[in-house]
Amino acid sequence: MTSLVWPGRPNPLGATWDGKGTNFALFSANATAVDLCLFDDSGKKELERIRLPEYTDQVWHGFLPDVRPGQLYGYRVHGPYEPSAGHRFNPNKLLVDPYAKALSGVIVHHRNNYAYRHDHPKQDLSFNRQDNARYIPKGIVVDSPQGRHLTAAPDVPWQDSVIYEMHVRGMTIRHPQVPPAKRGTFAGLGTAAVIAHLKSLGANVVELLPVHAIADEPHLVDKKLVNYWGYSSYNFFAPAPRYLSSRNIAEFRTMVNLLHDAGIQVVLDVVYNHSGEGNHLGPTYSFRGIDNASYYRLNRDDKRYYTDFTGCGNTLNLAHPRVLQMVMDSLRYWVETMHVDGFRFDLATTLARAPDAYSQESPFLAAVRQDPVLSRIKLIAEPWDIGPNGYQLGHFPPGWSEWNDTYRNKVRQFWRGDSGLMGDFASAITGSSNLFEHQGRRPRASINFVTAHDGFTLEDLVSYERRHNDANGEGNRDGTDYNLSWNCGVEGPTDDPTIRAMRMRQKRNVFATLMLSQGVPMILAGDELGRSQGGNNNAYCQDNEISWLDWAADDQENRDFLEFVRWVSRLRAEHPVFRRPRFFHGRKLGKGAFKDITWLSPRGGELAPEDWGLSYARCLGWHLGGESGEYMSRRGDVLDDTPFLVLMNAHYGAVPFRLPGPELGLCWKALVDTTYPLPFGEDRQPLYRAGEIYPLQGRALVILTQSDVCPRRGAADPSLPPMMFKPEME
Repeated sequence: MTSLVWPGRPNPLGATWDGKGTNFALFSANATAVDLCLFDDSGKKELERIRLPEYTDQVWHGFLPDVRPGQLYGYRVHGPYEPSAGHRFNPNKLLVDPYAKALSGVIVHHRNNYAYRHDHPKQDLSFNRQDNARYIPKGIVVDSPQGRHLTAAPDVPWQDSVIYEMHVRGMTIRHPQVPPAKRGTFAGLGTAAVIAHLKSLGANVVELLPVHAIADEPHLVDKKLVNYWGYSSYNFFAPAPRYLSSRNIAEFRTMVNLLHDAGIQVVLDVVYNHSGEGNHLGPTYSFRGIDNASYYRLNRDDKRYYTDFTGCGNTLNLAHPRVLQMVMDSLRYWVETMHVDGFRFDLATTLARAPDAYSQESPFLAAVRQDPVLSRIKLIAEPWDIGPNGYQLGHFPPGWSEWNDTYRNKVRQFWRGDSGLMGDFASAITGSSNLFEHQGRRPRASINFVTAHDGFTLEDLVSYERRHNDANGEGNRDGTDYNLSWNCGVEGPTDDPTIRAMRMRQKRNVFATLMLSQGVPMILAGDELGRSQGGNNNAYCQDNEISWLDWAADDQENRDFLEFVRWVSRLRAEHPVFRRPRFFHGRKLGKGAFKDITWLSPRGGELAPEDWGLSYARCLGWHLGGESGEYMSRRGDVLDDTPFLVLMNAHYGAVPFRLPGPELGLCWKALVDTTYPLPFGEDRQPLYRAGEIYPLQGRALVILTQSDVCPRRGAADPSLPPMMFKPEME
């Protein structure tokens, strides 16, 4: 077999089928030659090796009229092997095209994947001549991805968004209503049962943990583990083969279309800060062998080593225009071709270093801001990395939202009963204006979460105070010690009914707080089902029952909690007062009678300035005025709502809470009290007059709404706990 090869074009990069043949284009500034390798359908036999004939603007290219969609291929790149100068070319290593849109096969861990000899005393300064083609995935030439007829993407305004963070495999691998062949795949996420569950929770944005091609780190493979979370990409265009039920990448688009049909947007967690090739002793899969000195940030004093802002051994060099181009091309591909609705950027501070310090004017942030496609989608930053001044919460530019770990910490601390938190907690649940109210930013800038893939699940947050990560094989040394959790008296599982009841109450407290807070709530997949990881707070390598959702956990406690979750989510969706598009300022809006928010003490009046600093204070309330004032929908609809009272008591003892005077409403109806497993039924919602005492129990949250019906003065509901007139104090 001898294929024709013509000069072709230097753009677009990658393998592009135009209906008459395939153009191949690969950037490498420092290579001396590039060989295109064609493989049979199995990917095991190299059929032909073709020298790309042209080199234009640092791009090697050629056009093959005989190559059609479905062809498997890879590259071998020639050039100097001089690690101390930053060059690691080795044509004995087959390399994955950075622009490959689909892949056949997976990386097989083997010593031949290293450009150097493991047994050599000089380590990576040595040279490995062994071929590795049988251990490396092959790119697939693709036509335009085909899928279901594309429907219009749903328009989900930021303030109405409820994010559900999930893992593609873990979500469906044990789902009894997902066909076995689809479990753990994109096709599984598109099934009716999964979509119905998401809709029942009020989730209208799913955030998928990384779906780009994933490299399992060698040390994990040696321990028979995998990089389950997927924060180890080696290509940013191809879906990870492990999530496809077939080779057809149209499966991903079909999933997106089905979710769009249901009004659910799709956001991808993306990892452009580093690659899965590791440090200077890592394997060679793609970028390192194509042009190490261009793709990576190298140590200025010794280019043998990498600058590492990520903790993963290397840092991609977005200061290089071609590397930045790759990232931008990847983002636009996933929006324009695969039709996703946004991205969550892992370690986003690294992307915005220019070149070393974080800057709002970095090339990456500037490129995104001016891009006509990317500037209009959902952009979420994880606003930190491990480099100097890496913590940048609140400092990303307008148009971005940010994972707010301060919110997570304050909510956890408040509900476990920590002292001196009232002011910080109040700021967190009202959108963290101290962090985000500048440059025209709104509460949507705060992505509120209490649990995420990294850390304890909600069940474990109330069941464990220490990490239990022995299954990771690192001597329980990995993962954080800073859990801010409370096990309610016993570490781990227990049959004690009192402790179990308190844990369920704490879960209701935390989830209700999340859904009532201003900003954008993010739910961790499985929290609504009582999912536990057995106290593992770093289950990144656990592709097993530790991480998978258990859909069979169907005891009464879990059924009640799932119904509670659905109820609180509906409350948020039905009442715009809990999802205002602007920050509260404690003032009256327009001609309304009430302030946007009024903070209340258990005495029944507004919290005084000195109340905020009381170290023993763990109880507060807030009144949300229902009048809209300046709050309007995009089309000018006035977002008037009913006034609400929310009472929160993180103290272990009951606190009699005097409801505010008639100036904030004459009568109140209790909708939920987390002392009880479920919200009050409509025929059993207790009624209170202004100024009466609500018997707020220890570690409880209560939601009341203004009522047109008033009870007889002095009437009491016998189903409620007896009123207590003197709070217990520590």
